[in-house]
Amino acid sequence: MALRFGIEEEYFVVDPVSREVVPRAEAVVRRAEAVLGDRASTELVSFLAEAKTPPCDDLAKLTEQVRSMRAAMAAAAEREGVRLAASGTPVLGELLPPPIAAGARYADSLATYRALDDEQCICSCHVHVEMPDRDRAVRVGNHLRPWLPVLLALAANSPYWAGRDTGHACWRVLSWSRWPVAGPPPLFESAAHYDDVVAALLGCGALMDHGTIFWDVRPSARLPTIEVRLGDVARTTGDAAVFAALVRALVQVSLAAVEDGAAPPDPSAEMLRAAYWLAARDGLTGRALDLRTGRPAAAADLVRDLLRHVRPALDDSGDLAAVTAGVAALLESGNGADRQRAVFRRRGLLTDVVDDVLLSPAPEGG
Repeated sequence: MALRFGIEEEYFVVDPVSREVVPRAEAVVRRAEAVLGDRASTELVSFLAEAKTPPCDDLAKLTEQVRSMRAAMAAAAEREGVRLAASGTPVLGELLPPPIAAGARYADSLATYRALDDEQCICSCHVHVEMPDRDRAVRVGNHLRPWLPVLLALAANSPYWAGRDTGHACWRVLSWSRWPVAGPPPLFESAAHYDDVVAALLGCGALMDHGTIFWDVRPSARLPTIEVRLGDVARTTGDAAVFAALVRALVQVSLAAVEDGAAPPDPSAEMLRAAYWLAARDGLTGRALDLRTGRPAAAADLVRDLLRHVRPALDDSGDLAAVTAGVAALLESGNGADRQRAVFRRRGLLTDVVDDVLLSPAPEGG
């Protein structure tokens, strides 16, 4: 039986004329709450608004939930005279110093992390997948680690930062990597081992609280899920849904491996870091590092390997055709970063790039 799953997404609030980010998230979220309730929320930086789906048991339901969620958020933004953009980093705008949202926790974050909060202007996609218990969630995370750079390449949608092409497909993950507890998680023996490491990080002050555990895979502190946090927010509903279905399939295959007693692969920290950087720089178009072999490989070939790896779970959930088609489209037309650059090449205008990633209050077709 397929595991239930859901998505959290963050969006930039942008001015409809200048297309620059503006600190109007609180007003947008207040309006969106009339439709979404507590599934709409603010973030640390007032340029960002967040929304999440309820748990869903199949891909069609998740797709519809993402579509309606995005439409509700976009409609709320338009009523406030602004728009929402689905890009992992801000294409245009003055970012420093960032407008920090009100509240004691955000003030504590600024006191703890200081200038790191200056580049919290990033929008990601978090996929939650239901787990039987925390111990299996932690062990499943071990089996995900060699595939994380492949997921990163597929989801890359952040080539620009405040008017500049960074030369990377996913600048968001590189900006994020400077935090003390971020990026790919280490290998954990058990939930108890995970808790011991977290306790040590809390004790020394590297973590402010459990909400600042920013590893790209973690057991949720509040929900019976494993959370995969490394993707940029997707440009379209269809891209978001395909990414989530692929993550769920990888989690399901990994859970089966855990229950069979299979030892997790354990790539070195150096190789994992290099694989992340290659994926963040080149996305789907360049060379990558196969963490199973330690050898160079084409990024597209690793994506195909991932599809083969998760095929049993895609078959089980009935998602094989939809995910295969969605991944084929990404390999043919490019990920979000490729599409942003293609839009820019037409007229050389970054305002066109922003327009291409704006959410619409009319539900998109995918």
